[in-house]
Amino acid sequence: MSYRLEAFRMSKHPSTKIAVVGLGAWGSALALHCARLGCPVIGWNRDSSLVQDITTSRQLTVAGHKVHVPESFKATSNLADLADADLTIIALPARAWGEVLPHLKAKAIVSATKGLEKDTSLTPLSFAQQKHGYSDEALAVISGPSFASDLIAGRPISVVAGSKSNALASLVANTLSSPSLRVYTSHDPLGVELGGILKNIIAIVAGVSDSLGYGPSARAAVISRGLYEMSALAVALGAEEKTLTGLSGLGDLIMTATEDQSRNRTVGLRLGKGEQLADVIASLGATAEGVSSAPLVLALAKQHGVAAPLTEHVVRLMKGEIRATEMAHALMTRPLKSEF
Repeated sequence: MSYRLEAFRMSKHPSTKIAVVGLGAWGSALALHCARLGCPVIGWNRDSSLVQDITTSRQLTVAGHKVHVPESFKATSNLADLADADLTIIALPARAWGEVLPHLKAKAIVSATKGLEKDTSLTPLSFAQQKHGYSDEALAVISGPSFASDLIAGRPISVVAGSKSNALASLVANTLSSPSLRVYTSHDPLGVELGGILKNIIAIVAGVSDSLGYGPSARAAVISRGLYEMSALAVALGAEEKTLTGLSGLGDLIMTATEDQSRNRTVGLRLGKGEQLADVIASLGATAEGVSSAPLVLALAKQHGVAAPLTEHVVRLMKGEIRATEMAHALMTRPLKSEF
């Protein structure tokens, strides 16, 4: 532990009990980060053999690297063990929320998920509220441009914690902040969630463009028009437009659309080369939320009368209805109109 982190940890006297549901790359990184700050942390994973391995070896594998687990970190495969946590961070794919929430008794939920719940097309927090009775005061989201490898390595990251409760957003920010992680707050959790969800789809489009060799001009256009598409739908769903210009929208979009660590960009790169979606997903080795979110987002856009050409065409590409070159041609030859 660096001197700066040790001094910061000593100044905070962290006492917030943290539960992390899901020990994939991002969940493991968040759990280790909180444990390094001195918070009591308990991480849950359904795989009891993984839990046993963590308990025995005192190591977690994050972004391909074995990382030492501090003594303040415990692992379990029993959701009941998380009941006394002050903050329960859920870092699961969106499709798993429906399986876990009925068995989880959390004081406050912090979503670290960037996808839509598959059966309802709701954001994770809306799903927790509307289907499982959690109040706005007990729900928050953390999102922004952040790779697990950067968090573990202590490289500078800035994210945003969104909640209708100023007290909860501040608790999340104060608990997770460190010399390498700056956490802003937002009173627009829906906008924060949607920024993280919608940018994944645009990142797939950017990957397709780069795979076709269209270069930085085309990529910049995809990012710019993608942000406009994201903002239009987010506002139609009740979010604030300015939230999409911040860390959880534009910030995360730039990172995800341009960096090859991005799973969603990787999907686009491989689709652009002519691979079938089923083959890409089978060999990816991790969840790319944009794949499952895209058709749900397209349905929401149609329902709310929002034009979403990038989403529409990437859904057609994933279904195999068009080739990547046909997708690009269709987008470039749409009727001319005002930019805004």
